[in-house]
Amino acid sequence: MHNLLDAAHFVQSVAGWRALGGKRMIFVMPAAWLLPVLIVLATVLVMEGIAWASHKYVMHGFAWGWHRDHHEPHDRKLEKNDLFGLVGAAVSIALFALGSPLVMGNGARWPGTWLGLGVLLYGLIYTLVHDGLVHQRWFRWVPRRGYAKRLTQAHKLHHATVSREGGVSFGFVLARDPAALKAELRRQQAAGVVVIRES
Repeated sequence: MHNLLDAAHFVQSVAGWRALGGKRMIFVMPAAWLLPVLIVLATVLVMEGIAWASHKYVMHGFAWGWHRDHHEPHDRKLEKNDLFGLVGAAVSIALFALGSPLVMGNGARWPGTWLGLGVLLYGLIYTLVHDGLVHQRWFRWVPRRGYAKRLTQAHKLHHATVSREGGVSFGFVLARDPAALKAELRRQQAAGVVVIRES
């Protein structure tokens, strides 16, 4: 392979590993897939911001009725809070439909498919991280170090309050330092904004 044209002819799949000169491997991706991949990744990142805002202002606001049981001890397999997952699924399905010529015909908008895939991917990450790792609904593993431990501690601090007012750590995948979150909870408690749950 001496030039980019030869490399372009060499690509026969969406993405793949190819040997050059028998000495090294490179990852070759057609330019046509670059924008969709970027849209999916950007959507996943933006979804964490949307999840943070909806958790703080919707779930701990007017939709507290659905979210409350998530903050209360219980032994049920399902919670009203799980309805938010159905809302996320509906958004993803709607975006997939918007991007589908089978559904929308000539009115299909191609980014819809990739936006829908990004929302779906975030939903899977949320399910594994929040429901699985943090709340141990699907598997049992207590992280002893690293980012997984930080994430678990941060979300446990979110659940340290009794009511919907105040609180910390509303994100699901990105977590601040637990020491900073504890300090913020102490400030909120001293100001009378939150009541800390009795252990």
